[in-house]
Amino acid sequence: MSLTTALDSARSSLGASGVQSSVISRNIAGANATGYSRKTAVLDNLPGVGVYVAAIQRAASSGLYANVLTATSGAAKQTALYDGLQKIAAATVDDPELNQSPTAQLNALKSALQQYANAPDNATLAQAAVASAKDMAAALNQATQTVQSARATADADMASSVANINRLLTQFQTTNTAIVKGTIAGDDVTDYLDQRDSIVSKLSEELGVTMTIRANGDAALYTDSGVVLFDKIARPVTFVATNAYTAGTTGNAVYIDGVPVTGANSVMPLKSGKLAGLAQLRDNATVTYQSQLDEVARGLIEAFKESDQTASALPDVPGLFTYPGAPTMPAGATISVGLAGLISVAASVDPALGGNPDLLRDGAISGSAAYQYNTTGTAGYSTRLHQLVDSMDTPQSWDPAAQGKPTGSVLDFASSSASWIENQRKVADDSSQYQNTLLERSNAALSNVSGVNMDDEMSLMLQVERTYSASSKIISTVDEMLQSLLAAVGK
Repeated sequence: MSLTTALDSARSSLGASGVQSSVISRNIAGANATGYSRKTAVLDNLPGVGVYVAAIQRAASSGLYANVLTATSGAAKQTALYDGLQKIAAATVDDPELNQSPTAQLNALKSALQQYANAPDNATLAQAAVASAKDMAAALNQATQTVQSARATADADMASSVANINRLLTQFQTTNTAIVKGTIAGDDVTDYLDQRDSIVSKLSEELGVTMTIRANGDAALYTDSGVVLFDKIARPVTFVATNAYTAGTTGNAVYIDGVPVTGANSVMPLKSGKLAGLAQLRDNATVTYQSQLDEVARGLIEAFKESDQTASALPDVPGLFTYPGAPTMPAGATISVGLAGLISVAASVDPALGGNPDLLRDGAISGSAAYQYNTTGTAGYSTRLHQLVDSMDTPQSWDPAAQGKPTGSVLDFASSSASWIENQRKVADDSSQYQNTLLERSNAALSNVSGVNMDDEMSLMLQVERTYSASSKIISTVDEMLQSLLAAVGK
């Protein structure tokens, strides 16, 4: 090997070592950064002698990364659903000590009626029974407010999610363009690739997403249901929020490039992600639970209705419990949407409104003498009160759409409703824990492939330093030999 060849080889080695050292420094600096993947300088031989850095590559696994995206979306959906159900259940079911749930209030009302029936001439017990009925109606009113508030919160969170998706898609477009241009120019685009993966990871929290890589590093994004999110340009994601919710309100759908991806009319609905969980909470779980509350309210009106006590064959009318549609009774075995938020105690028996609690014992709460049960005005009359107690245990038919017990007393149906919401919460909790465990393991598997190991990097740094030192020594030796040669020629 000539001195010139040795010098060229050492110089190329020094250049390659410098790039290697720079790459290792990047790895060490990014070791704890979220989304950073390990970089490697790929060496190749120069024509003749010497080496050069042919490319900067990053450690990655498309399969493991796809698993992380799927697990992220699944965990986000179940977490959003569980959080909403947890708030509803905590406010309407998890208060046995406070006795504020509809089921607890039903049992308290039955107890108050039984006590009043045992002493029908006791004015204090009459007032206590009416007060318990008012608490019952208030519990249903409050439960309705809780459910509709949860729907409104979910709707607002959907609007925030859509805004975040559009922001991330804009960032994705900018980064993707930089990757395509850099790839064509032969530049190092590994940091841009990390940025793009990080953006897609954040997108996967909002909705299920898959990424397809094409020529020159170009990428396209699709939802887990197949709707295009990005193809050369970002597709618009639109949603009109609904500020206030009542039991009859239907929330608006989310659209991606004009295609509905949530709601009953969606032909390509989202399967995972926070947005899918919020839509399921707003449009399914809460709507079903509201229907159950409405059926409990209808069952109360049915159980406490008054019947004609004459030969006139007048229709039944609401008694202790009433609603704005009185004197007509709600349709049997049919959900009256929003009834739980409208039910109240008849003013004619409410002492706070100038009413007479004894009407609970005597009848004619509706104001018509035809519905008078205690026709003799006897203070010890208890027949009607015992009828009311029995009516709370009398089986009724319930609307199957409410997904409660098909038949049973109002107490049975209320208990089945509490069990339903608890089961929904438990299923969501179990799914959330499973998905989060899956996400942790998927992240760990990806980190093992693409993460930075500080021990490995420091070991590699020592090797590069030795190579750099050896190359420097060769250059120094060649320089001394050339100096000696020139000196000898000069003599």
